[in-house]
Amino acid sequence: MRTDGAPGPDGSDLLRHHGDAEVRDGGGALVDLAVNVRADTPPAWLRECIAASLTTLAAYPDGRAARAAVAARHGLPVERVLLTAGAAEAFVLLARALRVRRPVVVHPQFTEPEAALRDAGHEVGRVLLRESDGFRLRPDAVPEEADLVVIGNPTNPTSVLHPAAVIAGLARPGRTLVVDEAFMDAVPGEREALAGRTDVPGLVVLRSLTKTWGLAGLRIGYVLAAPDVVRALGRVQPLWPVSTPALVAAEACVSPAAVVEAGRVARGVAADRAFLVAGLRDGGLAAVVDPPRAPFVLARVPGAAGVRRGLRELGFAVRRGDTFPGLEGDCWLRLAVRGRETTEAFLGALRKVRGGG
Repeated sequence: MRTDGAPGPDGSDLLRHHGDAEVRDGGGALVDLAVNVRADTPPAWLRECIAASLTTLAAYPDGRAARAAVAARHGLPVERVLLTAGAAEAFVLLARALRVRRPVVVHPQFTEPEAALRDAGHEVGRVLLRESDGFRLRPDAVPEEADLVVIGNPTNPTSVLHPAAVIAGLARPGRTLVVDEAFMDAVPGEREALAGRTDVPGLVVLRSLTKTWGLAGLRIGYVLAAPDVVRALGRVQPLWPVSTPALVAAEACVSPAAVVEAGRVARGVAADRAFLVAGLRDGGLAAVVDPPRAPFVLARVPGAAGVRRGLRELGFAVRRGDTFPGLEGDCWLRLAVRGRETTEAFLGALRKVRGGG
């Protein structure tokens, strides 16, 4: 691992590149393995719930019921919950609200935290995890003087699930520890989750409801933090930031029945991921960062840019990896986990592009 404060590989603009770029502007007909949102969602019961809320749009949004539902889901008082327009909004709020001098982002990971911090005028340090370590965290790599540390768990794009105890060990007096758990509900049993913990000083946990439930277009997430942090973030948040349909969706998606359903989905994702990984390793199509625990995998593929173009010609969109700090070089692709039929078709296309079929 090393600490690096440099901008993105080709400038900071690459921090704003995301998987949806692969399926915009004529890419909508491609089979999408670039975006980490379940393809068969939202489910019918959730669509009906959201649709029913449309009759109330004349009234201003009231987030109290959704906030209480999120608090109950994690066993927390409502004062520790802030609803946001997707988890990505929370990074902007943190960058604007917190008075920090030495923010550090652990990479490779989702790039919006660093982009938001830079936009707010912060000089951002980087801790780059190494492929030789399996992209696993060593706490001693984080500078002691860092007063804001951001890490994803499980991490996008590596799919690594860090032990909760190791992440909690990063907590220090005077330090804010931000853990992005946007994909934690895709981990069976949510093992290694820190959401709901109140014994870790300075802990801020971010959650998204857009991935498992297919609500990327609706924008709904939340922050779990100490009440004073929640108040500070709320002061820089615009009025009525979360729409009524999104509030209704949030309340529905954290209900006990929905949590049980998410658990079933997570187990299905794990099985589908194992099928994908086995197919990639069969015949040496790609090496996979091991063990993957998220609804996507990070694959090492020589000549990744050419492979990505070849896959597009055969009807498949995948996420380039070289825009993530720490993954520079033409050898990385991130692949979303899909059902077996889609995966079999994708593996066949990859074999053709790699010259094996």
